[in-house]
Amino acid sequence: MNENKAIAYIPIVLCVTGGRRLQNLQNLQNLQNLQKFKRFKGLKGGLGVLIRLLSVFSMAFFSVLLAVGGWALSVSMREDVNGADQSSDNSLLNSLSSSQQRVSITVSAAASLQTVLTEIEPIFERRYPQVDVFYNWGGSGTLQRQIEQGAPADIFFSASPQQMEMLAKKGKVDVRSQQTLLTNQLVLIAPEDSSLGSFADLKMLAPADQIAVGEFRSVPAGQYAQATLTYFQLLPKLSGQLVFFNNVRGVLAAVENGHAAAGLVYATDAQLSNRVKVVAIAPADSHPPIRYPIAILQRSDHPEAAQQYIDFLSDPDIAQIFERYGFSQR
Repeated sequence: MNENKAIAYIPIVLCVTGGRRLQNLQNLQNLQNLQKFKRFKGLKGGLGVLIRLLSVFSMAFFSVLLAVGGWALSVSMREDVNGADQSSDNSLLNSLSSSQQRVSITVSAAASLQTVLTEIEPIFERRYPQVDVFYNWGGSGTLQRQIEQGAPADIFFSASPQQMEMLAKKGKVDVRSQQTLLTNQLVLIAPEDSSLGSFADLKMLAPADQIAVGEFRSVPAGQYAQATLTYFQLLPKLSGQLVFFNNVRGVLAAVENGHAAAGLVYATDAQLSNRVKVVAIAPADSHPPIRYPIAILQRSDHPEAAQQYIDFLSDPDIAQIFERYGFSQR
Protein backbone atom coordinates (compact mmCIF):
# COMPACT_ATOMS: atom_id res chain seq x y z
CA MET A 1 0.00 0.00 0.00
CA ASN A 2 1.49 3.37 -1.02
CA GLU A 3 1.53 6.57 1.07
CA ASN A 4 -1.49 8.16 -0.66
CA LYS A 5 -3.64 5.10 -0.02
CA ALA A 6 -2.66 5.05 3.65
CA ILE A 7 -3.72 8.70 4.03
CA ALA A 8 -6.97 8.02 2.21
CA TYR A 9 -7.95 5.31 4.70
CA ILE A 10 -7.45 7.54 7.80
CA PRO A 11 -10.92 9.21 7.64
CA ILE A 12 -12.58 5.83 7.18
CA VAL A 13 -10.81 4.42 10.25
CA LEU A 14 -11.84 7.48 12.26
CA CYS A 15 -15.44 6.99 11.20
CA VAL A 16 -15.46 3.41 12.36
CA THR A 17 -13.80 4.23 15.68
CA GLY A 18 -16.01 7.28 16.27
CA GLY A 19 -19.14 5.34 15.46
CA ARG A 20 -18.29 2.78 18.10
CA ARG A 21 -17.72 5.47 20.72
CA LEU A 22 -21.02 7.13 19.83
CA GLN A 23 -22.80 3.83 20.29
CA ASN A 24 -21.24 3.53 23.73
CA LEU A 25 -22.50 7.00 24.66
CA GLN A 26 -26.00 6.18 23.51
CA ASN A 27 -25.93 3.07 25.66
CA LEU A 28 -25.55 5.33 28.69
CA GLN A 29 -29.20 6.28 28.19
CA ASN A 30 -30.06 2.78 29.04
CA LEU A 31 -31.51 2.69 32.55
CA GLN A 32 -29.31 -0.22 33.53
CA ASN A 33 -26.18 1.75 32.70
CA LEU A 34 -27.50 4.86 34.48
CA GLN A 35 -28.15 2.82 37.60
CA LYS A 36 -24.41 2.19 37.79
CA PHE A 37 -24.05 5.93 38.29
CA LYS A 38 -26.82 6.47 40.87
CA ARG A 39 -25.19 9.52 42.31
CA PHE A 40 -25.76 11.27 38.96
CA LYS A 41 -29.49 10.49 38.74
CA GLY A 42 -30.31 14.14 38.80
CA LEU A 43 -28.28 14.57 35.65
CA LYS A 44 -30.10 11.85 33.73
CA GLY A 45 -32.30 14.23 31.72
CA GLY A 46 -29.48 16.63 30.91
CA LEU A 47 -27.15 13.79 29.97
CA GLY A 48 -29.70 12.47 27.50
CA VAL A 49 -29.98 15.84 25.81
CA LEU A 50 -26.18 16.14 25.67
CA ILE A 51 -25.82 12.68 24.17
CA ARG A 52 -28.42 13.45 21.48
CA LEU A 53 -26.57 16.67 20.57
CA LEU A 54 -23.28 14.83 20.40
CA SER A 55 -24.91 12.22 18.22
CA VAL A 56 -26.16 14.78 15.69
CA PHE A 57 -22.78 16.57 15.65
CA SER A 58 -20.84 13.30 15.34
CA MET A 59 -22.95 12.03 12.46
CA ALA A 60 -22.32 15.24 10.53
CA PHE A 61 -18.62 15.15 11.34
CA PHE A 62 -18.26 11.50 10.32
CA SER A 63 -20.17 12.15 7.08
CA VAL A 64 -17.60 14.79 6.19
CA LEU A 65 -14.79 12.38 7.05
CA LEU A 66 -16.32 9.69 4.85
CA ALA A 67 -16.63 12.14 1.95
CA VAL A 68 -13.00 13.23 2.36
CA GLY A 69 -11.87 9.63 2.63
CA GLY A 70 -13.78 8.64 -0.50
CA TRP A 71 -12.27 11.57 -2.44
CA ALA A 72 -8.74 10.74 -1.28
CA LEU A 73 -9.19 7.08 -2.14
CA SER A 74 -10.45 7.93 -5.65
CA VAL A 75 -7.42 10.21 -6.22
CA SER A 76 -5.12 7.43 -5.09
CA MET A 77 -6.78 4.96 -7.46
CA ARG A 78 -6.43 7.41 -10.37
CA GLU A 79 -2.73 7.75 -9.57
CA ASP A 80 -2.41 3.96 -9.64
CA VAL A 81 -4.09 3.85 -13.06
CA ASN A 82 -1.89 6.68 -14.36
CA GLY A 83 1.16 4.89 -12.96
CA ALA A 84 0.15 1.70 -14.72
CA ASP A 85 -0.32 3.65 -17.98
CA GLN A 86 3.09 5.27 -17.56
CA SER A 87 4.64 1.87 -16.88
CA SER A 88 2.98 0.54 -20.04
CA ASP A 89 4.32 3.51 -22.04
CA ASN A 90 7.81 2.92 -20.68
CA SER A 91 7.61 -0.74 -21.64
CA LEU A 92 6.60 0.24 -25.17
CA LEU A 93 9.47 2.73 -25.45
CA ASN A 94 11.90 0.11 -24.19
CA SER A 95 10.56 -2.35 -26.76
CA LEU A 96 10.99 0.18 -29.58
CA SER A 97 14.47 1.03 -28.35
CA SER A 98 15.51 -2.62 -28.25
CA SER A 99 14.31 -3.07 -31.84
CA GLN A 100 16.81 -0.37 -32.87
CA GLN A 101 19.80 -1.80 -31.01
CA ARG A 102 23.17 -1.81 -32.77
CA VAL A 103 24.18 -4.96 -34.58
CA SER A 104 27.53 -6.11 -35.94
CA ILE A 105 28.20 -7.91 -39.20
CA THR A 106 31.44 -9.55 -40.33
CA VAL A 107 32.48 -9.45 -43.98
CA SER A 108 35.00 -12.06 -45.13
CA ALA A 109 36.49 -10.27 -48.13
CA ALA A 110 39.26 -10.88 -50.63
CA ALA A 111 42.51 -9.07 -49.83
CA SER A 112 42.33 -7.13 -53.11
CA LEU A 113 39.24 -5.35 -51.78
CA GLN A 114 40.82 -4.15 -48.54
CA THR A 115 41.73 -0.59 -49.50
CA VAL A 116 38.49 0.32 -51.24
CA LEU A 117 36.19 -1.29 -48.65
CA THR A 118 38.10 0.40 -45.84
CA GLU A 119 37.34 3.76 -47.47
CA ILE A 120 33.69 2.87 -48.01
CA GLU A 121 33.08 1.55 -44.47
CA PRO A 122 32.57 4.93 -42.67
CA ILE A 123 30.18 6.05 -45.42
CA PHE A 124 28.05 2.95 -44.81
CA GLU A 125 28.08 3.40 -41.04
CA ARG A 126 26.97 7.02 -41.37
CA ARG A 127 24.03 5.92 -43.48
CA TYR A 128 23.26 2.94 -41.23
CA PRO A 129 24.45 4.02 -37.76
CA GLN A 130 22.85 0.97 -36.10
CA VAL A 131 25.18 -1.42 -38.01
CA ASP A 132 28.87 -1.95 -37.23
CA VAL A 133 30.97 -3.61 -39.93
CA PHE A 134 34.03 -5.76 -39.24
CA TYR A 135 36.26 -7.31 -41.88
CA ASN A 136 38.20 -10.52 -42.21
CA TRP A 137 40.71 -10.13 -45.05
CA GLY A 138 42.46 -12.94 -46.87
CA GLY A 139 42.82 -14.99 -50.02
CA SER A 140 39.42 -16.15 -51.26
CA GLY A 141 40.42 -19.81 -50.92
CA THR A 142 41.56 -19.29 -47.33
CA LEU A 143 38.31 -17.51 -46.51
CA GLN A 144 36.35 -20.31 -48.13
CA ARG A 145 38.01 -22.90 -45.90
CA GLN A 146 37.40 -20.77 -42.82
CA ILE A 147 33.70 -20.52 -43.63
CA GLU A 148 33.49 -24.28 -44.25
CA GLN A 149 35.05 -24.85 -40.83
CA GLY A 150 32.46 -22.65 -39.11
CA ALA A 151 34.24 -19.31 -38.80
CA PRO A 152 31.68 -16.62 -37.88
CA ALA A 153 30.81 -14.37 -40.82
CA ASP A 154 27.73 -12.77 -42.35
CA ILE A 155 28.96 -12.01 -45.87
CA PHE A 156 31.46 -13.57 -48.26
CA PHE A 157 32.96 -11.22 -50.88
CA SER A 158 35.17 -13.33 -53.13
CA ALA A 159 37.63 -12.46 -55.91
CA SER A 160 36.48 -15.49 -57.89
CA PRO A 161 33.18 -17.29 -58.58
CA GLN A 162 34.87 -20.65 -57.95
CA GLN A 163 35.08 -20.28 -54.16
CA MET A 164 31.52 -18.95 -53.98
CA GLU A 165 30.20 -21.86 -56.04
CA MET A 166 31.92 -24.40 -53.81
CA LEU A 167 30.34 -22.86 -50.71
CA ALA A 168 26.96 -22.76 -52.41
CA LYS A 169 27.17 -26.49 -53.20
CA LYS A 170 27.75 -27.16 -49.51
CA GLY A 171 24.75 -25.07 -48.47
CA LYS A 172 26.83 -22.36 -46.82
CA VAL A 173 25.51 -19.50 -48.96
CA ASP A 174 22.08 -17.91 -49.29
CA VAL A 175 21.96 -18.19 -53.08
CA ARG A 176 19.05 -15.75 -53.28
CA SER A 177 21.38 -12.97 -52.15
CA GLN A 178 24.27 -13.93 -54.45
CA GLN A 179 25.32 -11.49 -57.16
CA THR A 180 28.42 -10.48 -59.11
CA LEU A 181 29.31 -6.98 -58.05
CA LEU A 182 32.68 -6.11 -59.64
CA THR A 183 35.21 -7.09 -62.31
CA ASN A 184 38.97 -6.58 -62.51
CA GLN A 185 42.01 -7.09 -64.72
CA LEU A 186 45.23 -9.05 -64.28
CA VAL A 187 48.50 -7.19 -64.91
CA LEU A 188 52.22 -7.94 -64.96
CA ILE A 189 54.17 -5.61 -62.66
CA ALA A 190 57.86 -4.99 -62.04
CA PRO A 191 59.98 -2.52 -60.06
CA GLU A 192 60.02 0.97 -61.57
CA ASP A 193 63.56 0.61 -62.90
CA SER A 194 62.90 -2.76 -64.57
CA SER A 195 63.60 -3.22 -68.28
CA LEU A 196 60.69 -5.63 -68.77
CA GLY A 197 58.26 -4.53 -71.44
CA SER A 198 55.95 -7.52 -72.04
CA PHE A 199 55.01 -11.02 -70.86
CA ALA A 200 57.44 -12.46 -73.40
CA ASP A 201 60.30 -10.62 -71.71
CA LEU A 202 59.91 -12.83 -68.66
CA LYS A 203 61.96 -15.41 -70.55
CA MET A 204 64.89 -12.98 -70.45
CA LEU A 205 65.07 -12.89 -66.63
CA ALA A 206 68.11 -14.42 -64.96
CA PRO A 207 67.51 -17.87 -63.43
CA ALA A 208 67.93 -16.37 -59.95
CA ASP A 209 65.21 -13.76 -60.53
CA GLN A 210 61.94 -14.63 -58.86
CA ILE A 211 58.42 -14.07 -60.14
CA ALA A 212 55.77 -13.56 -57.44
CA VAL A 213 52.32 -15.08 -57.88
CA GLY A 214 49.41 -16.15 -55.72
CA GLU A 215 48.97 -19.77 -54.69
CA PHE A 216 47.61 -21.65 -57.68
CA ARG A 217 45.29 -23.83 -55.59
CA SER A 218 43.67 -21.31 -53.28
CA VAL A 219 44.26 -17.71 -54.40
CA PRO A 220 42.16 -16.50 -57.35
CA ALA A 221 44.91 -14.12 -58.51
CA GLY A 222 47.25 -17.12 -58.56
CA GLN A 223 44.77 -19.15 -60.61
CA TYR A 224 44.43 -16.31 -63.11
CA ALA A 225 48.26 -16.01 -63.23
CA GLN A 226 48.60 -19.75 -63.90
CA ALA A 227 46.11 -19.53 -66.77
CA THR A 228 47.89 -16.49 -68.25
CA LEU A 229 51.37 -18.01 -68.05
CA THR A 230 49.97 -21.15 -69.70
CA TYR A 231 48.38 -19.02 -72.42
CA PHE A 232 51.80 -17.47 -73.25
CA GLN A 233 53.46 -20.92 -72.98
CA LEU A 234 55.73 -19.62 -70.25
CA LEU A 235 54.77 -21.84 -67.35
CA PRO A 236 57.12 -24.80 -68.00
CA LYS A 237 60.15 -22.53 -68.45
CA LEU A 238 59.42 -20.27 -65.46
CA SER A 239 58.07 -22.79 -62.94
CA GLY A 240 61.38 -22.92 -61.05
CA GLN A 241 61.39 -19.14 -60.59
CA LEU A 242 57.90 -18.81 -59.20
CA VAL A 243 57.46 -17.79 -55.55
CA PHE A 244 53.98 -18.21 -54.06
CA PHE A 245 51.97 -16.05 -51.65
CA ASN A 246 48.68 -16.70 -49.89
CA ASN A 247 47.12 -13.42 -51.07
CA VAL A 248 47.64 -10.86 -53.79
CA ARG A 249 48.87 -8.17 -51.40
CA GLY A 250 51.83 -10.40 -50.57
CA VAL A 251 52.70 -10.55 -54.27
CA LEU A 252 52.58 -6.75 -54.54
CA ALA A 253 54.78 -6.31 -51.45
CA ALA A 254 57.40 -8.74 -52.81
CA VAL A 255 57.80 -6.68 -55.99
CA GLU A 256 57.73 -3.35 -54.12
CA ASN A 257 60.53 -4.50 -51.80
CA GLY A 258 62.67 -5.85 -54.63
CA HIS A 259 62.39 -9.44 -53.47
CA ALA A 260 60.86 -10.39 -56.82
CA ALA A 261 61.75 -9.17 -60.32
CA ALA A 262 58.13 -9.37 -61.47
CA GLY A 263 54.70 -10.36 -60.29
CA LEU A 264 51.13 -10.87 -61.45
CA VAL A 265 48.48 -8.92 -59.55
CA TYR A 266 45.15 -7.24 -60.13
CA ALA A 267 45.16 -3.84 -61.85
CA THR A 268 43.54 -2.39 -58.72
CA ASP A 269 46.47 -3.51 -56.55
CA ALA A 270 49.09 -2.14 -58.95
CA GLN A 271 47.30 1.21 -58.87
CA LEU A 272 47.87 1.49 -55.10
CA SER A 273 51.67 1.51 -55.32
CA ASN A 274 54.09 4.16 -56.57
CA ARG A 275 57.00 1.72 -56.37
CA VAL A 276 55.97 -0.58 -59.19
CA LYS A 277 55.02 -0.13 -62.82
CA VAL A 278 52.51 -1.98 -64.94
CA VAL A 279 54.46 -3.84 -67.64
CA ALA A 280 51.45 -5.34 -69.45
CA ILE A 281 47.76 -6.14 -69.09
CA ALA A 282 46.85 -9.79 -69.53
CA PRO A 283 44.53 -10.29 -72.52
CA ALA A 284 40.92 -10.96 -71.55
CA ASP A 285 41.00 -14.37 -73.24
CA SER A 286 44.16 -15.46 -71.41
CA HIS A 287 42.28 -16.31 -68.22
CA PRO A 288 38.72 -16.75 -66.94
CA PRO A 289 36.83 -13.50 -66.36
CA ILE A 290 37.83 -11.87 -63.07
CA ARG A 291 34.53 -11.45 -61.24
CA TYR A 292 33.81 -10.60 -57.62
CA PRO A 293 30.67 -12.33 -56.32
CA ILE A 294 29.13 -11.40 -52.98
CA ALA A 295 26.50 -13.23 -50.90
CA ILE A 296 25.01 -13.57 -47.43
CA LEU A 297 26.06 -16.71 -45.57
CA GLN A 298 23.42 -19.09 -44.26
CA ARG A 299 24.70 -18.85 -40.69
CA SER A 300 24.48 -15.04 -40.59
CA ASP A 301 22.97 -13.75 -37.34
CA HIS A 302 21.87 -10.51 -39.03
CA PRO A 303 20.78 -11.24 -42.62
CA GLU A 304 18.75 -8.03 -42.88
CA ALA A 305 21.76 -5.86 -41.98
CA ALA A 306 23.91 -7.95 -44.34
CA GLN A 307 21.48 -7.30 -47.18
CA GLN A 308 21.56 -3.58 -46.40
CA TYR A 309 25.35 -3.71 -46.80
CA ILE A 310 25.16 -5.49 -50.16
CA ASP A 311 22.50 -3.09 -51.46
CA PHE A 312 24.63 -0.17 -50.31
CA LEU A 313 27.64 -1.40 -52.33
CA SER A 314 25.42 -1.33 -55.45
CA ASP A 315 24.59 2.35 -54.96
CA PRO A 316 25.70 4.53 -57.93
CA ASP A 317 27.66 6.86 -55.63
CA ILE A 318 29.60 3.91 -54.21
CA ALA A 319 30.19 2.57 -57.73
CA GLN A 320 32.19 5.72 -58.45
CA ILE A 321 34.52 4.92 -55.55
CA PHE A 322 35.08 1.39 -56.88
CA GLU A 323 35.86 2.82 -60.33
CA ARG A 324 38.36 5.26 -58.86
CA TYR A 325 40.28 2.27 -57.49
CA GLY A 326 40.25 0.54 -60.87
CA PHE A 327 37.30 -1.83 -60.45
CA SER A 328 34.57 -2.07 -63.06
CA GLN A 329 30.90 -2.75 -62.43
CA ARG A 330 29.59 -6.13 -63.52
